[in-house]
Amino acid sequence: MAEFRRNHKRGGRGRNSNPIRMGMTLVILCVVILGVLRRVGGPEFLGALFPQPTINIKVPEDRFYLPANGTGTIYHLDYYSFSYSEKFEQAEWVAYILERTQLDMPNVKRTDNFRADLDISTRSADPNDYRGSGYDRGHLVPAADMAFGVEAMSTTFLMSNISPQVHTFNGGIWRELEELTRGWAKYFKRLYVVSGPILTEAPIEYIGRNKVAVPSAFFKVLLDIDEPEQKGIAFLIPNAKSDAPLQDYMLSIDSLESITGFDFYPDLLEDQVEEKLESEFNPDLWKTNDKKYHLRVEKWNNQ
Repeated sequence: MAEFRRNHKRGGRGRNSNPIRMGMTLVILCVVILGVLRRVGGPEFLGALFPQPTINIKVPEDRFYLPANGTGTIYHLDYYSFSYSEKFEQAEWVAYILERTQLDMPNVKRTDNFRADLDISTRSADPNDYRGSGYDRGHLVPAADMAFGVEAMSTTFLMSNISPQVHTFNGGIWRELEELTRGWAKYFKRLYVVSGPILTEAPIEYIGRNKVAVPSAFFKVLLDIDEPEQKGIAFLIPNAKSDAPLQDYMLSIDSLESITGFDFYPDLLEDQVEEKLESEFNPDLWKTNDKKYHLRVEKWNNQ
């Protein structure tokens, strides 16, 4: 089970005439007991005995899974947080937890109520900035990820969560990745998700009266720290139509950090666990869907 950094504590030392012998005895006893429990009840039983700490996602102080090293202003909504860049008039990242329990709830009707985010102190972009630009109002937090509630979904249509996307990217490979992410979250029970545009280079184009920067690419980072197999992966995809499989855009979290300058999970895990999960990735643990790929290439990319 992954060690959460903020819950990592060192125990005190008790009194005993022979602490070394007592310590060895306790270790042996614990190993034997845990071995029996694992054989009898399996990992699910152990998970019930030693549950992961509860995260109250509506309390900003509990969101110790947020990235660091950004240049924007961080805002917190009920179900996700984001860092807004006034320079580029969009979020530089959004972060949230995607859970199976949310995705299993009945979906509410899509709202499509795009609107300026009045809580942005410097004023956000406006829906009119995208009108006639040739770019989609692309979601960073997908509306379908928040379809478990009317208010939750409605927040995804705030312009602080929107970024200019090429139509065949938004409705093509980005859509495929969003749908696969929900499938992975259902299968793995929960994922820590960070998404955002690549804004590290000077954009070659701006749109609208508010000069919204058009990103060259978009990224998505996924982290699964629950047993039995902890893993992480990142995707970096050009803001363009693509017929290539998603595997071509997979990379390690460390590699994406070097590109974006963000430290994606600095306060979530102990250093050794974080280093292992961020430096390695195994595509075999993130199964894609051939049917979805062919649907994208043969249909979505031509709409």
